Amino acid sequence: MTLTLAQAQTIITGTLAEARTRDARELAVIVLDAGAHPVAFAREDGASLYRFDIARAKAEGAVGMDADTAVLAERAKGNPVFFQSVTAAVGGRIAFSPGGVVIRDAAGTLIGAVGVSGDTGECDADCARAGIRAAGLLQEQEA
Repeated sequence: MTLTLAQAQTIITGTLAEARTRDARELAVIVLDAGAHPVAFAREDGASLYRFDIARAKAEGAVGMDADTAVLAERAKGNPVFFQSVTAAVGGRIAFSPGGVVIRDAAGTLIGAVGVSGDTGECDADCARAGIRAAGLLQEQEA
């Protein structure tokens, strides 16, 4: 299964809708396919300049490491030298903060990731998961 533009747009819409119910700060949301290619992106009015870059680094890290960035952040605490090496190897295109959530198909295969930046990492991740659910897809915890 590949991630479609329609699914990516639904993820973004669902993510931003959840953010508004939480009165979250302005967000940037990006959806990448399994090859880390951008499928869709949105930046709310008022979101700061680097939100796109941070959201993409979260999504790209999740795709590249096949795990949510909250999981990667925990792993990095126990093995900082390895994760510093990973960061250098990928030219810094990885973020170890919650808000990068993998997207899986019904068989559990990674088909992409969503990256969210703008509020706390936990809020970013919760909004991403709501967007994935809105598209009828699976996230890490369900796979």
